This record gives sequence, structure tokens and C-alpha cells, in this order.
Amino acid sequence: MKTIILNEAGGVDKLQLADTEKPQIKSNEVLVKVKAIGINPVDVNARAYDGVLNWIYGDIRPVVLGWDIAGEVSEIGEEVSDFKIGDRVFGMVNFFGNGKAYAEYVAAPESHLALIPDNHTFEEAAAATLAAVTAYQALVDVAKIKKNDRVLIHAASGGVGHFAVQIAKYFGAYVIGTSSANNKEFVLSIGADEHIDYTQKDRLDMVRDIDIAIDTIQGETLLKSIDAVRPGGVIVTLPSPEIPQNTQDKAEKQDINLEFMMVASKKETIQAIAGLLENKSLIPHIHRTFSFEEMAKAHLEMETKRVVGKIVVTL
Repeated sequence: MKTIILNEAGGVDKLQLADTEKPQIKSNEVLVKVKAIGINPVDVNARAYDGVLNWIYGDIRPVVLGWDIAGEVSEIGEEVSDFKIGDRVFGMVNFFGNGKAYAEYVAAPESHLALIPDNHTFEEAAAATLAAVTAYQALVDVAKIKKNDRVLIHAASGGVGHFAVQIAKYFGAYVIGTSSANNKEFVLSIGADEHIDYTQKDRLDMVRDIDIAIDTIQGETLLKSIDAVRPGGVIVTLPSPEIPQNTQDKAEKQDINLEFMMVASKKETIQAIAGLLENKSLIPHIHRTFSFEEMAKAHLEMETKRVVGKIVVTL
């Protein structure tokens, strides 16, 4: 099968197209013939930086990057009961761990997949995996979102952000989204009640009484978010668990619950995402689509940090 492998961290030239054996599935796994792959910042960071590559994969080499897949079931393990051969499925496979998604075939635990709703394509389903699952777990599992909450979502036009806006609106929240002025109309079009241009530094200073903030940036953005959130409110921060002590101290002093969250593959979450897709409460926005052989171009596009929604690679 066609596979993209990585022997060492570095530029996109390190992504190598190779011919490898199809994976053997375990009794609780299905073999998915991949039709589309979702690309995430963590893919790019693992490819580019030794520290990230080693943190995720240890000394495994070569590495097959990626976690987000959509495709057709071609084999099922003897303990699998939820799927049959020919089913259209999608999911975030083995995160945090070794998903091996950059390949024609992927062995995936049954519990990491859901059926793709009939009203969505493979590309749309692949887009609604790691980023959508992250947004859902941050808002629902960690922040315990409820109706009429005031929710602040940073980078609301990005992968996680554009899903977070839609999920928060599904739960009946009032949503304020930040992005550049160029993406204002997009952020409002997906359901945000207010938009803040993050380049206008004083705009965030006027936001108060937020119940939940979703921070995808950290740094000064996280620090300013503490002042926007009400006492007893929660900030879910996603980029890194390494939060500066002064930021932690400020949150504690102002009675803000500052929670780092790492997304995890869970059956109940991917099934919830499938339900939101089916009833059109969640609509993935695909920024650009690339072919499997154009994986390097997909990574370069992600590195521009100007992606609206998601990048998808097709096979």
C-alpha cells in the first residue's frame, strides 16, 4: 500500500512516499481503506520538531504520521460488532499515540470510529475528527457547557475554533469569536453572536462576564482571557500544559478554573460528532484539499497559519 513515512524531523522534504505492507488487524479493530485524511497542526509539529516527534513516538522510526481518517471498512476483527465490511466510517485513531493515518489502509480500534452520516462526504468526515473532537471534549467534558453560557472562543475561524463555535451554539450558548478582520463574516456565518478582531489589542479588554473561554493560542491571549472570565468561570487551554507560573497565579487569585486539556480518542465523542453532522448542527469548512502525493503542500499550507477551517488530503 502507499504510505508516507518520516525517518527524521525537519522540512516537508522529510515526508517520503513508500510502499509498505497492509497492517494486520487485532480482534477489536477494523481495517479501513482510507479515502480522506484530516491534517492538523500536531501533524506538522511532529514532522518539523525533534522534541514533538520524540514526545509522541519515542524511538519508533520510521513514523507514519496522522490520526484523522475517513474511509470504507475492508476487514473486521472477530470481536467487532458495530461495523461491517463496506461501511463508511471516520474517526481519530489512537490519539494520543500512533495513529498511522498517512496510508492507504489503517488499522483502527472499533471504539475510535463512527459511521459517516449519509449526508456527508469522506472529505467532510475526515475534517470533523481531531479538531471537532477537541472542541467537543473541551466544551462538554471539561467546561460542562450549558444553555445561556457566555463562551469566548479564540481563533474562531481555525480548525478547532470553527467547530467550537458551532458546538457552543448547539448547546444554546452566547458565543464571542476572535479572528482577524478578514474572517469576521465567516465567524459570524457559522453562528457566533459577536466577533472580535484580535489585531485590535484593546478589544478583548472590553469583554467581561465570560463563563467559558476556549484558548487555542496561550501567551498574552491566555493572560487577557483571565480578565474576561467571571469568578468561578473556566478557561480550557489547548496548546501546551506548560503554563507560565504568573498566568497560573493570576487565574487562581481571580478564582478562574484554568484547565489544560489533551484530546483523547473516545467512542462516545466520535459518535456525538457523527450525530451533530447528521442533524447539520456541525458543518465542516474545508479550506483546501490536496492529493495524497501532495502531502508536502498540505503541510506547507498549514504552516501559513492562515487556514480557515480544515485541510484535507484525499486518496
